[in-house]
Amino acid sequence: MTAIPHFTGDANPYGGGDPYADYRTADFPFTQYANLADRQLGAGVIAANDEFFAQRENLLVPEAAEFDPEHFGHKGKIMDGWETRRRRGASAEHPWPTAEDHDWALVRLGAPGVIRGIVVDTAHFRGNYPQAVSVEGASVPGSPSPEELLADDVKWTALVPRTAVGGHAANGFAVSVEQRFTHLRVNQHPDGGIARLRVYGEVVPDPTWLSVLGTFDVVALENGGQVEDASNLFYSPATNTIQPGRSRKMDDGWETRRRRDTGNDWIRYQLVGQSEIRAIEIDTAYLKGNSAGWASVSVKNGADGDWTEILPRTRLQPDTNHRFTLAATTVATHARVDIFPDGGISRLRLFGSLTEEGATSLTARHQELGG
Repeated sequence: MTAIPHFTGDANPYGGGDPYADYRTADFPFTQYANLADRQLGAGVIAANDEFFAQRENLLVPEAAEFDPEHFGHKGKIMDGWETRRRRGASAEHPWPTAEDHDWALVRLGAPGVIRGIVVDTAHFRGNYPQAVSVEGASVPGSPSPEELLADDVKWTALVPRTAVGGHAANGFAVSVEQRFTHLRVNQHPDGGIARLRVYGEVVPDPTWLSVLGTFDVVALENGGQVEDASNLFYSPATNTIQPGRSRKMDDGWETRRRRDTGNDWIRYQLVGQSEIRAIEIDTAYLKGNSAGWASVSVKNGADGDWTEILPRTRLQPDTNHRFTLAATTVATHARVDIFPDGGISRLRLFGSLTEEGATSLTARHQELGG
């Protein structure tokens, strides 16, 4: 079901000035979850049946789509999105495409998981957006090729039924399928262009892989960690702190607005499962004049457990990766980092391993979701 049916329909032709001035969007409740189709997690658009006007890879570009009214190439108007050619019928007597005609793109999620919502963004596609879209999901282990994904034995589950969409709009769809998916098939009926695709959900990692790793980052997004809440998200999302790799620029971390009181800022996390924590990393990469002055880390075991400080308030240096080993392992399901008084950190790493209870719980959920 679409979350914004009132956006269905035509958009006005571009009249000059700010191209986003008449863009239609809404607040979607599912955007609290991580974007499973994030390139930083390893997502990719691995195939499409047609990309005549604009390449499929544009679908996952993290920045908002841009529009240059004067930008044309040898094939026509160059758009910042995925755009296919106009479909035609079989003959002069039947020049229109059939009801079944459609274009498709295969998307590999960066992290397998349960999908809570999808945004099909048609920004700047005003007269060339699809009449309708549909999205299907599949769970295929390993690293399948496009040919393997398109084989007859792959089961595809409808996540978004064929639904009319609006041009120059963020078309949002809530998803309520309790299954773990690794790949999507995005269909546009019969043809047209989509600027961006966002897939929001909860990461469900492979417990066998985590078991083989032994010690790993138990709060990392790609391993199933989540941000539950944060005190301030003025400049950047708290989820950045558990993204893969080191931050590469200032806005690739978490930065709060400047405080003018005696409080402090914080992020609260849910770990992949009950874990034994043995070491901590707090990175302030690229945060130079605005890094947090001090930080502490606390954990609790169970949603109703008591918070225990495992790293006391410690001075942080700008643009530096700080490493701390714990004198004793700590069992926890949740963690919290407090920064004093404000500023930011780029990454938090909590290294450890699943307890027997944590591994059993994760394995049961993985099997329950069809993993």
